[in-house]
Formats: sequence, C-alpha cells, structure tokens
Amino acid sequence: MNVFDVRDVVKEPDALLAVTENPRHRAILLNFRRHALLEVSGRWREILQPDMIVDEPVYRINENGTSLRLRGTAEIAAFYAGLTGARANVFGPITDHVAVADWGLAIESFFGHHLPGRVLAEQGEDIDDPDAYYQLTHYMASFWPYDADCRLIGEHVYEDTGSRRIEKMDPADVITPERARELLAPLFDRAPLGPDPSAHG
Repeated sequence: MNVFDVRDVVKEPDALLAVTENPRHRAILLNFRRHALLEVSGRWREILQPDMIVDEPVYRINENGTSLRLRGTAEIAAFYAGLTGARANVFGPITDHVAVADWGLAIESFFGHHLPGRVLAEQGEDIDDPDAYYQLTHYMASFWPYDADCRLIGEHVYEDTGSRRIEKMDPADVITPERARELLAPLFDRAPLGPDPSAHG
C-alpha cells in the first residue's frame, strides 16, 4: 500500500513557490498552502477569516456519486465541523500536479484519506471492522478560483469515482487527527521564499 504522508500536503505548492516570482501567483499559492495545513490540522475556523476567503464562497464537491453545493461561510463551516467531528480530516495528495494562473489553481491528485471504519460504513462502504482505520485512495481534480485580493472564491472538486480503493491500514501507519496537527505545526512558517532575483544575469 502506498500510504499517504500528511507532510506531503504542502510538497507540491512548496515546489512551485520555490520557482514562482509572479507576486499574484505567489499570494495564491501561499493562501492555498495555509488553507491545506489548516484544514488537515483541524483548524478550519482560521480558513474562514476575511483575509483568507471571500464573504460568499461557493464549494462544489462531487464525490462518491453525490454532488454537494455549499454557499456561504455558515454552510462551509458546518461542512468542516462535520469532517473534524468525524475524525475524517486527515487527507491529502499521495501524488499531485498543481498549476497556478492569474485566476487561481488547477490540481490533479491521487488522494489518500486515513479514515475510521465507522465513517466509511456510514458512507455505505462494506467495512469489516468499524474500529479499524482504512486508507481510501482515489483520483481527484479540483479548481480553486481567487478574487482580486487573492482570497479564495471557492473549491470545485471532482472525483474519479471508479478509482476509489479502500484498504485496511496497519495501525503503525495510521495518522490520527492529533498526530497530523502535531506533524504539520512546524510547516506553517516554512514556505519557500522563491527564486533569488540576483541569480538573473
């Protein structure tokens, strides 16, 4: 099993930040990077601050055969609270490709989630041990538009449903929400500064 490493949440945005000079693109990447760290750390309330997200964001989440549309910070807060309350907030890319442009980000990821069996059972999956942890993997594409002030407008997420795989995890490989928060805490202040301008000419 190719196990998701929670520290890879910022691997690709950090690689882009190391080579990106455009100030708007850097601001978008830094917003996304912080968003990802906050979400997986369970600190979702900080995502909804006015310097991070627009007043009326819209999320479109298409996953596991269902389409969810969330409008406004109250609906999005309830969504995040549900994820964290279910201990289902440990997820991120095993591999991914990120492209940044003036409008925002386009991402294709092979995603991994560390999930309690009971969460998967509630989603209709055939789980033999609700107390064990499982890794759900699948391919995802997402689009993240940003406003003129580099604040998130929304998330548009699309799953390749046919790629879903669920495997029981070795307990030694499981990253709990508490452990994820601990591992990610040092990364908040370690964003790459970008290319050295003196390297030109």
